[in-house]
Amino acid sequence: MDGDFRTNFVREPSGLRHHPALVLNADYRPLSYYPLSLWPWQEAIKAAYLDRVTILAEYDEVVRSPTTQIRIPSVVVLKDFVKPQKRVAFTRFNLFLRDEFCCQYCGAVGDLTFDHVVPRARGGVTSWDNVVAACSRCNLAKGSRSLAHSGMTLRKPPGQPTPEQLKNQGRKFPPNFLHESWMDFLYWDVELDA
Repeated sequence: MDGDFRTNFVREPSGLRHHPALVLNADYRPLSYYPLSLWPWQEAIKAAYLDRVTILAEYDEVVRSPTTQIRIPSVVVLKDFVKPQKRVAFTRFNLFLRDEFCCQYCGAVGDLTFDHVVPRARGGVTSWDNVVAACSRCNLAKGSRSLAHSGMTLRKPPGQPTPEQLKNQGRKFPPNFLHESWMDFLYWDVELDA
């Protein structure tokens, strides 16, 4: 067997793992924006073979079996509609997304933690209405004092976001990689500037 053939065969599968497929709901909107709803190429091909999705766009690369050659899907749409969540889970990630990954006291980005606006030591609860993203410096400076006693102010009042609000926040943070075939499907429902 030719040595170059073996080398290419061994290298090809690892190169192909870098070809994710954008997954759209049956209404042609991404299932989620942040994180962006992506499947590994293997899952997209499997779903297409099982007739669960329709392939809308493909990469130039192909995968082969002994009897078949298939272009790798880059955009797939589900055949059955997945009902969106009605309630947003109270998680650290969703909290940071709501607060745009910045400190709600000084606006710093990075080194984030979360802070209770009304400290737990003073009866504050862990909820959407009382917890905000905060950098370590501001969190330490505020301590267990109230906003009035600390002299600090919030950039915006905390509250529970709707799924639509969180989806819109996610659009502001595109992933590091956006394939050109995805662009027509990511922002088509955004209001156009006049």
